Amino acid sequence: MAIDVLDELSQDVKELNPWEAQAERFDFAAKKLQLETGIWKVLRQPSREIIVHFPVLMDDGSIEVFTGYRVQHSMARGPAKGGIRYSPDVSLDEVRALASWMTWKCAVVNIPFGGAKGGVICDPKKMSQGELERMTRRYTSELIEFIGPEKDVPAPDMNTNEQTMAWIMDTYSMHMRQTVTSVVTGKPINIGGSRGRTAATGRGISIVCDEALKHLGMKPAETTVIVQGFGNVGSNAARLLAQKGYKVVGIAEWDGGLYNAAGIDIEVLLLHRSKTGSVRGFNGAEEANSAELLIHACDILIPAATENVITSRNAAAIKAKILVEGANGPTTPKADAILEKNGVFIVPDILANAGGVTTSYFEWVQDRMGYFWTEAEVNERLDRIMSESFIEVIRYAQSHGVNNRIAAYMLAIDRVAYTTKQRGFYA
Repeated sequence: MAIDVLDELSQDVKELNPWEAQAERFDFAAKKLQLETGIWKVLRQPSREIIVHFPVLMDDGSIEVFTGYRVQHSMARGPAKGGIRYSPDVSLDEVRALASWMTWKCAVVNIPFGGAKGGVICDPKKMSQGELERMTRRYTSELIEFIGPEKDVPAPDMNTNEQTMAWIMDTYSMHMRQTVTSVVTGKPINIGGSRGRTAATGRGISIVCDEALKHLGMKPAETTVIVQGFGNVGSNAARLLAQKGYKVVGIAEWDGGLYNAAGIDIEVLLLHRSKTGSVRGFNGAEEANSAELLIHACDILIPAATENVITSRNAAAIKAKILVEGANGPTTPKADAILEKNGVFIVPDILANAGGVTTSYFEWVQDRMGYFWTEAEVNERLDRIMSESFIEVIRYAQSHGVNNRIAAYMLAIDRVAYTTKQRGFYA
């Protein structure tokens, strides 16, 4: 009996490892593509993995040593691109997986970046603003020779924001002895940020939802939505979908959920959250269990928080018709198989949440030109790229007889492999 429990725990650990999930999907797609063995080996592993341990002076005068990572998966199609997250749960495998997903994400929407990701093991909720600034600047200085506008361009991610990017940009600029705004994206607008960047990932999600409805012959006014995660991505997706006439009936947050079959007024909920710091206590909906909201009946389910929220343990209970992945890696490969069997239409993460990196690309371009676009221009360009990319993935799925996720991987791998072979191998 004890051995059975250990085996089950071991299987759970493997299923929930994001690097293993990414590798499994990559291998399946590469096999479908009949990818050359040598290129397969090149693209399966990150190009560079950096681990740094660095001291930071804390407010009480003590010294704390933090561990940080930066993984650069591929730079075949251009500079590496990817966020930096601060969390107690950051691990090398997680950062590896996220860097790989960034490579495929950039290739799916056909922008000239490769993939990277970074993170620092810390609990930002327990750190002062001064401690976060000192940690960010020291982490940046440890990576100074590996990042840059033509090398690797960081961006905000979990528990980082435009202020974090401003600190990184300033630290890098001090080392370069000149202001280099294009070293990061997701900055404040007054120091080279792009209009439309904050809502970009949520906007991209709303665009692929529109395309999914067109493809399936559905209408926004008749479509119910549940959003898991009400951070930047989830709240903007919910707000934009509500503006388009979708009925957002459920919000699942880490500290509790909300449900209203008639639809939740997202603008009022955002005001409530800004005042109280939580969705709880909102009188425009009933309180609900967040885990139960994931498996509640709806037309569109948007997991927009963290990895591994849909696994082999709850996938069979998912009642949504459409799954639009706002988060990176919210669905495990085992869960994928169950969802496909049950006929759930999936818009995979490397397509669904690519609005953020696409608008980051716009910011990088604007910084390098020294000429900035209006928000309407940014949004128009994002709409076009996301819509075209959705259509390309669907066509690829139909022509190759695979599901949407594998089609997105195949399309991305094909593009990166082609460029890799075209460039050749320096020896």
